[in-house]
Amino acid sequence: MAANEPELNGVRYRIPARPVAVVCIDGSDPEYFEAAARAGVIPTIERFMKEGFDAPAHCVIPSFTCPNNISIATGSPPKVHGISGNFYLDPETGKAVVMTGPELMRSRTIFDVISKAGVKTLVVTAKDKLRKQLGKDLDVANGNVCFSSQHADRTTLEENGIEDALGFVGQPLPDMYSEELSLFVLDAGIRFMEQDDKPGLLYLSLTDYVQHKYAPEHPKALEFYKALDERFARLEELGAIVGLVADHGMKDKCDAGGSYNIIYLQDLLDERFGAGRTKVICPITDAFVGHHGALGGFVRVHCFDGVTAREAIDFIRPIPGIEEALPREEAASRFDLPVDVEADVVVISGENHCVGMGRDDHDIAGLNGARLRTHGGISERDVPFVISRPLNPEYLARAKSEQLKNYQIFDYAINGTA
Repeated sequence: MAANEPELNGVRYRIPARPVAVVCIDGSDPEYFEAAARAGVIPTIERFMKEGFDAPAHCVIPSFTCPNNISIATGSPPKVHGISGNFYLDPETGKAVVMTGPELMRSRTIFDVISKAGVKTLVVTAKDKLRKQLGKDLDVANGNVCFSSQHADRTTLEENGIEDALGFVGQPLPDMYSEELSLFVLDAGIRFMEQDDKPGLLYLSLTDYVQHKYAPEHPKALEFYKALDERFARLEELGAIVGLVADHGMKDKCDAGGSYNIIYLQDLLDERFGAGRTKVICPITDAFVGHHGALGGFVRVHCFDGVTAREAIDFIRPIPGIEEALPREEAASRFDLPVDVEADVVVISGENHCVGMGRDDHDIAGLNGARLRTHGGISERDVPFVISRPLNPEYLARAKSEQLKNYQIFDYAINGTA
């Protein structure tokens, strides 16, 4: 590689000879590709997997949207970029602090460094909570664009690099709780690719409304993946190398009868140690709690008033449905998390359970009685990793020798296909 090519977090990136479009299919457990392939509705994805590159990959833990999108955007784990959830507990104030601001990021993004090397860059997200972090230091005054489909009706040249994204795409504003929120992202990418001045780098990040709501074989899920497949074909037709990855998987959290397998951990801790002596933080919490009721597979526990991490761990580990209860340093080391914002104890539930705070802290009415499907734990770690073109010998050998991580997708799609 040329010495003047941009470098970030130990990876030097080629200047793409043709557009590279990476799509993060939020919540796309590999089971969705498998079910859609059996139903015959994803011929483009199947062709990418056969003629390009396909391998199993791991996302970062916690298997939540923000840590994984920022990992993909920086090519690094949370211990490097600093974002390990949607919230963390400020030890000075004892209050949960939102973790979705760009000021908390400890790394530049791939979009920032490659765009400053002269590559027109487009970032479109479904949820606006990601937009400012993904667009950190991206110079939208110099031809680059960053906006969300959620707020596509509010874009300005100064903030987003486009005056009227809604009019540009030519569609109505999609509802927050709809598959259209994701499809709008892809249609925006296609619209930009149809211009004479195409972007050279695209990141299109979807939302997991469908995956939370429908199992892989459900007709609505199959319909959604068919719609995705058609848009991936169009991106390729317009000249893009297409990379497909997910931020996390998705699992059903119900028993055989459909009852929710929820561990209300704060209630159990209060009963054991007394109220106010521990605090459970659910880092999945965001504005989209109708998806999951702020229930996931990963929570953090802070201990006060003489309660030790070891006492809490010894109590939590035997609880049915708990897979792991780890002290701060061990959790940070094992999952590449920033230790300075980690809790005293990290708790991870098993595949068919989720864990939360107290019973009164979660509103699951938005589920409308549907099965609870969510993520956050180790059981949602497996994600697809697909590139529309075959890898060169160097990267093919690398792929065979290492456990791929979702945050390597830009490295492989840009450098591995040259």
